[in-house]
Amino acid sequence: MTQKQAILIGAGPAGLTAAYELLYKTDIKPIIFEATKDIGGISKTVNYKGNRIDIGGHRFFSKSEKIMQWWLNILPLQEITVIDEYKLKNETRLQNITLNPEETDKMMLKRKRISRIFYLRKFFDYPLTLNINLFSNLGAKRTIKIGLSYLKTTIKPIKDEKTLEDFFINRFGEELYQTFFKDYTEKVWGVPCQQIKSDWGSQRIKGLSITQAVKHGLKNVIIRNSNINQKNVETSLIGQFMYPKYGPGQMWEEVARLIEENNGEIHRENRVIELLSKDNEIIGVKVRNEKTGELKTYNADYFISTMPVKDLIESFKDDISPKVREVAEGLVYRDFMTVGLLLKKLKIKNESKIKTFNDLIPDNWIYVQERDVKLGRIQIFNNWSPYLVENDENILLGLEYFVNEGDEYWTMNDTDFINYAIQELSRMDMIDENDVLDGFMVRMPKTYPAYFGTYDRFDIIRNFVDKFENLFLIGRNGMHRYNNMDHSMLSAMQAVENIINNVTVKDNIWLVNAEEDYHEG
Repeated sequence: MTQKQAILIGAGPAGLTAAYELLYKTDIKPIIFEATKDIGGISKTVNYKGNRIDIGGHRFFSKSEKIMQWWLNILPLQEITVIDEYKLKNETRLQNITLNPEETDKMMLKRKRISRIFYLRKFFDYPLTLNINLFSNLGAKRTIKIGLSYLKTTIKPIKDEKTLEDFFINRFGEELYQTFFKDYTEKVWGVPCQQIKSDWGSQRIKGLSITQAVKHGLKNVIIRNSNINQKNVETSLIGQFMYPKYGPGQMWEEVARLIEENNGEIHRENRVIELLSKDNEIIGVKVRNEKTGELKTYNADYFISTMPVKDLIESFKDDISPKVREVAEGLVYRDFMTVGLLLKKLKIKNESKIKTFNDLIPDNWIYVQERDVKLGRIQIFNNWSPYLVENDENILLGLEYFVNEGDEYWTMNDTDFINYAIQELSRMDMIDENDVLDGFMVRMPKTYPAYFGTYDRFDIIRNFVDKFENLFLIGRNGMHRYNNMDHSMLSAMQAVENIINNVTVKDNIWLVNAEEDYHEG
């Protein structure tokens, strides 16, 4: 009897999770085609001269106990402090100790989540906390206006919540929305909040509001929760998370290794360019080898796609209506650029009570709300894991920019854009340009599926793809959903369960991160 096979498009978290689940739960052989050289999609780790950066900063935290345990089965948790990690790293180097890699490398670190907002050249707590720091930074007049605005909204909320602006105002009031949410959100998406559907808020911050933030703040003062399992905490408010020792790519490279060791296949630099269909089934794919240009056709029993929906629909050459093509072509993505910046030191000092190595500011990342810079977010990778930085004496930053593929920023050459980013950081008085040691660029297309363009007609695409009984769309780009990593994994697990149970209706996959059980609230 011939072994059944499943072709998976994309080696990001969703595709790798589906392949792993197929291997360990079925007799179906997974064959992954990945268009790039990399493993992990946007959850990869980029290594530049021994310095590793994370594309966007990936917290390993989920309300799903199944996902938490899945991760820990791959990389077990090592509970030591950041200071102890630096000591261990230095002692190992200085004493030339040979440690067992299985014990020291393949592990998750426990992180304390610290992120703040940088606005008016000052630090604000994130989530916003009603404390002396907030009142002092904003001033009495603006603080009173924010309070009155919020009271007005609680008395008379917007009834028909259509746009992201409506969503924010209902939860924070007009004044706080204008102060902290409007400009940053428009910096991220490149369009006004009135043009973004409220679905974005439902996907990302459904349960967050001033009331929830205050309750959480009071609870943290009374109860110090160091447990990594925070199932009942709003995701935007969690205080603890896990992180692989060498960044998120370590998790997915390890999963890829296990897949290949157990007879699964991963073909890098092989791009799926066409889906072949007959009646209500996909019967094969055409794949182009990106190194040689060679075209091959592969047949399988099941097909699982994480490729961007726009590209998926384009790969159907026949038997597709103009309406489906029109909606697919109108789907919008926001693209992403990171400048990895290596520094001798930061100019801005640690004013907090939190003890850090080299007295570095304690933040994992910083939201940049300043209107005079394009910079959107700053990652401080030393605080994610000291093992990401080759030299402990240096500081490794990720300067994140939200752009559109092909725009003036995307097409700027690396040297010019790195200098542009350095000047912005210097203008905010965070660094001295003379302390810059090195810099490098990473561009990631289609990082954020957008909730505008033709997204309000997405059901036309869904109805088309769902008719193919052996085709399953999963993951962030595969479903055109602004999913977190765990949601992408859950959609993969659900697809495999459907294959096992011979379920051809896809509603339960589309409900991941859309129904109450999966939401962040």
